[in-house]
Order: sequence, then structure tokens, then C-alpha cells
Amino acid sequence: MRLRSFQLADAYDVSQIWQMTASHEQEKDTLQVLTEQLGYDRDLVIVAEAPDGRVVGAIVGTIDGHTGFFYCLAVHPDYQKRRVGTMLVRELEQRFLQKGVKRIWITVDEGTEKLFPFYQHLGYTNGCSTRLEKELYAVSSYSHGQTG
Repeated sequence: MRLRSFQLADAYDVSQIWQMTASHEQEKDTLQVLTEQLGYDRDLVIVAEAPDGRVVGAIVGTIDGHTGFFYCLAVHPDYQKRRVGTMLVRELEQRFLQKGVKRIWITVDEGTEKLFPFYQHLGYTNGCSTRLEKELYAVSSYSHGQTG
């Protein structure tokens, strides 16, 4: 599995994954977040590419000060339970660290509550009833050579 920054040619594959994994309303919101983030910092939009070159997962991150936020974590159903989501989150965490981020917030809502146990497994804690967060200094020992 190869992780890399989003390219315009990925738009169709990524939108297909979001169609398979999100509600119609969330999909529209996701496309808006993606468009805005590409204008700010393309390095925080990451895709997972299968050996055959097909994009099978994506995540979108943003930064406000020293706080990172991520949205739109989605993995093609055929690739779920294969650590693709973990790899995407870990890669985004590393990119956040490189940009000086100290904490990450994740908004969990009706459409993403099924991911709550996954985020907890990755070390995120319940900061309030709708947000999980993780101090990044705790993951600074992560090695790019490991799979998430």
C-alpha cells in the first residue's frame, strides 16, 4: 500500500469511495472540505493507493494554530479491516507533527460514530461528547517503516 498526497486525477476514485461509505449529505460536505483544503495545503489530503494503482482510501486534514483536525477518513469497503485507515491516520499524524501541530481533534457525528472504537484504538480519548483528541507528542516515536 502506498500513501501519497492527493492529485487531481484521484478525484473520481475518492468521490466513489465517499459515495460508498457516507450518506449523501455527508458526501456533499466532504467534497466541500476537500476543495477548501486543496486550496490551503495539499499535503494534508492523503490517499492510499493499492498495488494496482487504484485509490482505496483517503483522509483530509486541516490545521488551526497548533491544532490539527481530520475529516473524511474513508476506505473502500473491499479494503476495510486491512489497516488502510490506520495507515492513513498515522501518515496524517506525521505530517501534522512536521507542521508543528501539538493536538488533533476529530469530530464524531451521526455519520461517523461507527468509527469511534477505531479512533479509541489509535489512542484518541473522548475530550467531550462530540470530539476525540490526541496529544501528538505521544506518537512522535512512530516510524514510517511500520504499518499502522
